Amino acid sequence: MTLIRSELIGFGHYLPAKVLTNDDMAKMVDTNDEWISTRTGIKSRHVAAENEFTSDISLIAANNALKSANISAQDLDMIIVATVTTDDTTPSTAAKISGKLGTRSGTITTDISAACSGFVYALTMADNMIRLGQIKTAMVIGAETLSKITDWTDRNTCVLFGDGAGAVILRACEGEGKASDKGVLATKLYADGSHYEQLKTTGGVSTTQKAGFITMDGKEVFKFAVNALTQAAENVMEQAGVSSEDIDWLLPHQANARIIENVGKKLNLPDEKVIVTIDHTANTSAATIPVALSEEIANGHIKKGDLVVLTAMGAGFTWGGALVRI
Repeated sequence: MTLIRSELIGFGHYLPAKVLTNDDMAKMVDTNDEWISTRTGIKSRHVAAENEFTSDISLIAANNALKSANISAQDLDMIIVATVTTDDTTPSTAAKISGKLGTRSGTITTDISAACSGFVYALTMADNMIRLGQIKTAMVIGAETLSKITDWTDRNTCVLFGDGAGAVILRACEGEGKASDKGVLATKLYADGSHYEQLKTTGGVSTTQKAGFITMDGKEVFKFAVNALTQAAENVMEQAGVSSEDIDWLLPHQANARIIENVGKKLNLPDEKVIVTIDHTANTSAATIPVALSEEIANGHIKKGDLVVLTAMGAGFTWGGALVRI
């Protein structure tokens, strides 16, 4: 059976130049490197400059992805940006990036807000449009400047987050409907709004006319995340008819090293198959998966033909998974 798949043909990422180590954080709030690293796995994070916005870091990642794919911006039918830190309330950050890239008139642009699950949500939507024949080539970006909505006096949250952007380019290709196909093999999205208050910001356009700061019930988020990430991964593997033994890499959302470890164990995957980048990026929300994917391909860990499970969970609560063959 011949069907349309979404092949992943380009990857790019960018992390801001400024780095804050745990020792730097200890000078800002009552904390220390041991406390942060043992509880989270984080050693450092990248922070955008004052005049460096989500569109700026996205643009660099986008150009890197175009170069990787060996195509031009004129070839793009769609740009979708997953972010909770848009440059402006409106228009979309995707529209701003489109204008700076010089895409042709008619290229679809939109942002999506699903917090840390944003990239998986955006990937799923772009994949669906490709499979339906509505578009042929899409750029999916996950980007955040969480430093802009972080309370740097709150030691419970400020040590957790960082800034970054990652981009992936999808292109329509033919497949046989088998797990041996290349590209996006399966996706699954979830949400449960009853957890709205457990991970949110203290403000918004309609409520306070200010962005607010991130607040979180850490214990509840931790408990929910382990099961949610595992559930999403298991679902997409089942859809594609593969088992954990077939998986080359698990790339989970980089929120906490202990969450990542627990998910790997629940899926019966050895540590060497679980990608961990949180040590130098911290939690970059929607950017974590595309940044890690681009990094791991660039350093040669993830190779052509590898089967990778992507799984994420974030505010809302939202969660989801994707199974891709590079």
